[in-house]
Amino acid sequence: MVLLEGGPPDRADVVVIGSGFGGAVVAERLAAEGLDVCVLERGRAYPPGSFPRTPSGLGANFWDPSSGLHGMFDAWSFSGLDAIVSSGLGGGSLIYANVLLRKDPSWFRQPHPYRPGVEEVWPIGYDDLEPHYDRVEEFLDVQTMPFDGPPAFQLPKTGAMRDAAATSRGSFALAPLAVRFRDAAGEPAVGAELPPDGYPNIHRPDGPGSGRRTCRLLGECDIGCNEGSKSSLDHTYLSAASHHGAHIHVLTEVTRMARRDDGFDVTVVVHEPDAGPRPTAERPEHTIRATRVVVSAGTLGSTYLLLTNRDALGIASPALGTRFCGNGDLLGFILGAGRALEGTRGPVISSYVRFPDQVDTGDDLDHGMYIEDAGYPAIAAWLAELSQSPAMVGRLGRLVGQRLRERFSGGPHTHLSADLARLIGPGTFSKDSLPLLGMGRDVPDGTLFLRDPDDRPVLDSTWTTRTSQRYFATMERRMEQFADVLDGRFEVNPSFWFRRVITVHPLGGVPMSTSEREGVVDSYGRVRGVDGLRVCDGSVMPGPVGANPSLTIAAFADRVADDLLAEVAS
Repeated sequence: MVLLEGGPPDRADVVVIGSGFGGAVVAERLAAEGLDVCVLERGRAYPPGSFPRTPSGLGANFWDPSSGLHGMFDAWSFSGLDAIVSSGLGGGSLIYANVLLRKDPSWFRQPHPYRPGVEEVWPIGYDDLEPHYDRVEEFLDVQTMPFDGPPAFQLPKTGAMRDAAATSRGSFALAPLAVRFRDAAGEPAVGAELPPDGYPNIHRPDGPGSGRRTCRLLGECDIGCNEGSKSSLDHTYLSAASHHGAHIHVLTEVTRMARRDDGFDVTVVVHEPDAGPRPTAERPEHTIRATRVVVSAGTLGSTYLLLTNRDALGIASPALGTRFCGNGDLLGFILGAGRALEGTRGPVISSYVRFPDQVDTGDDLDHGMYIEDAGYPAIAAWLAELSQSPAMVGRLGRLVGQRLRERFSGGPHTHLSADLARLIGPGTFSKDSLPLLGMGRDVPDGTLFLRDPDDRPVLDSTWTTRTSQRYFATMERRMEQFADVLDGRFEVNPSFWFRRVITVHPLGGVPMSTSEREGVVDSYGRVRGVDGLRVCDGSVMPGPVGANPSLTIAAFADRVADDLLAEVAS
């Protein structure tokens, strides 16, 4: 299946593997300059309205083609962390919470992950990325939620975060978001029709309008926005790339790559969801010959592809697989607050509190981090209330007993509204609770490697929380202080009791560095020793970004595109 006409081609100037924040940006930039670009995305396309909401749809919305699953969520479990990434046209932008924060200028320096007491500097700095940050922000029309605007946008959770930050060492701000809150006239509006962009939408190239609406404040960003309110990459960079002539193929998964004298062979399989379960290894293969290849399959996907094909590609760097981390992700919960928090209202994340790092303050007790409000869809609130089943059972028992007494007494009342309201309950467990998402500067000392490399290679990781314990302890303490200010109690994600974290921001594995021994790629994503091969996604980060990494990945991709276009022109 392909999104546009025709099957995978036999040849292309540039093959882009993956359609996330690296691949989509590169594809648009190259296609706009007339290069023959072929984008290969293993997952489906998701037009507005196609993201599942029913239990059966959500239950099948996972990625494992060999088991007949071709959904959006791809879950990985390693010894020290679990990771959730995306499969679909637009990559991680389909399930992320839209935050586009720049990497702090002073955080391009970090303690060396393998040499205690040694500080190192990233091969790129803030000044290198600043013009690319500007360009991406403009393209995605970054906005903040109009918290001081109409009452619909005056969210309780945002006000709570502001109040909690006021008693801490952190600084509060509204989050820059890739979400459309304003109508065609530039006014804040809920559910207003959006005008078309300067290019046809890839999901409706011949249809009128954009098919998108401004944010309806449903808290559904992380399970796919059915309104098209998110400026996800399918609506933006990939639509523009397609308009410029890029060929974009969905359900097309790369299985092998090999270097040739005049370029590369890229071997793919095409998934057919209606055909039922079938191991990927048993599907028919097709080979594309490419002059250049940009690998942007995400941290886990790109590292796996390069590890399994390193000999065929001629990758000699011993750094392949190193500097893996989870960008300091930690999930916590404020429960039973003394005020309504209403996490189901608004975009998933509306604001953040930034805490400085020791490179900012000189205090070894400081660990650079962000804490953000993490909303959730209404279905999660219902599940949370059902988890309080003993209370509901008690309410049901009291209602049944009352009705029986009235029946036997001969005078039952017939108006049941108040009784049914009491049965459902006050809903305070979810109303007064709020998840918190923390991220920041953990230690990038993990290694991604292949188990059973000669049989059926499986990706594994050595990363643990052990060397980042001080960072995580500080994060826990600060989240707990937020809960105290809001008269609630704090609970960390239960997996952390076993010193495991859940990350949605895996980074590293194909790190850039200034030396070949420590870096697989240079500061333009060029794989050392393999002309024509570049890597452009979170895997190239030599350490944690600290903030949500999406914007930094996209800015890096824009920088890579500049260099690649200069190379082609020379």
